[in-house]
Parts: sequence; C-alpha cells; structure tokens
Amino acid sequence: MIYITGDTHGRFERVERFCERFGTSREDILIILGDAGINFSGGWRDLRKKELLESLPITIFAIHGNHEQRPYTIETYKEKMWHGGKVYYEEEYPDLLFAKDGEVFELDGKKAIVMGGAYSVDKMIRLMYGYGWWPDEQPSEEIKRDVERKLDELRWKVDVVLSHTTPLKYEPVEVFLKGIDQSKVDKSTEEWLDGIEDRLDYQKWYCGHYHTEKKVDRVEIMFENTEEFCF
Repeated sequence: MIYITGDTHGRFERVERFCERFGTSREDILIILGDAGINFSGGWRDLRKKELLESLPITIFAIHGNHEQRPYTIETYKEKMWHGGKVYYEEEYPDLLFAKDGEVFELDGKKAIVMGGAYSVDKMIRLMYGYGWWPDEQPSEEIKRDVERKLDELRWKVDVVLSHTTPLKYEPVEVFLKGIDQSKVDKSTEEWLDGIEDRLDYQKWYCGHYHTEKKVDRVEIMFENTEEFCF
C-alpha cells in the first residue's frame, strides 16, 4: 500500500501510531509532502530521527520542504533509481528516501511528478536563533527548467503532482499567520506552480506546507491526516 501525509517537522509519533494500527511492512510506502524535518537539526538529533524511522515497518518517501537541508548537499547521501525516478538515500538508512525535484515516479500505476520547496516566513527567526535555514529552500531556475523539460517530454500530462507548497490560486489565505506582512513573502514558487497548474493535464495535486487540511477541486492540502494514495 501507498499512503500520504503532510508535514511532520521531525515529530513522528503519528507515523508510529499509523504503522502499529495498520500493521504496515517495508513494502508499504508513506509519502511525506515536505518538511519531514529529518535533515534539520544536524548531529545526534537528526540521527535519532533517522534511527527511529528506519526501525519502523514502512518506507519513507519525502518531498523537499523549506525546513530541511537538501540531501545532495550532505556528503553521506547517494543517488539511485527508485520506482522510475531518482532518489537520495544514506546506506545506513536505506528506507528513508528523498525525491529529486522534477523526477517522475511510478506509484501504484500512476505517474507522479515531484516539485518541492517553498519560502520560509520564519526565516529571520531561525537565523536569529541559529536554527537551520538554507538559501536553496526554493526551487532554483535550473530545477524549474528541468521540471518544465520533463513536462514537455510528457506532453504536459501526468496523473499526480506532489509538491510542498500550492499553486498561488489555491493558497489557504484563511490560515495565514497573523503578523506576517504578505507583501514581503516571496511567492515566486507559488506563482511558478500556478503557471504549471494552468497548463498541466492532471488528476490529483497533493501538497502540504500550510498546516491545514483542505480540498479545492483536484488540489488537496494535507497536514496531520494520512490517507491512501488513491483517487
């Protein structure tokens, strides 16, 4: 079985409960829609998270969010093919996989393209207190070109999109944090995804980032809910 959920931010109690409740195995896959928080703190804190997840009877497939370091910038990560697309992994934790942006994966007979990343509205707080923040949190122009080239090859038709943030038109403005001046928030990724969504022939679009649960048309924003990857 393939399951999907939203941001975990390094807290995996609900993943543990889920595995226990449904009696999962390594053959089962849990998609985390960014901000898994596995490569966020560094050192022993991250190691403990990885050891916990590797001990669970499930395979983790994580999309890049904005509260974690990109795996290819960490020397312990390697690249391999998995379900038709490229992923990053560490030999010590072979069941913790991170999707490469722009790759297309065959999941349960569906073609799913990955577009991770977003802007951090808490950037200044994290820098002030020495928490993790990385300037490549959003997709680069190179990543965007790679995604669009891949979609050209697919004639702009896929079954599923897995992203961290939403296309701009689907932003859940009702849950925006008070005190954040939205005019100073970099929405370039959401604007880019908006253009992608306008052109793309797709069945379902899953995303996280906003810590809310909402469905609008074919777009579903997920947080603490966990569902089967089916539609």
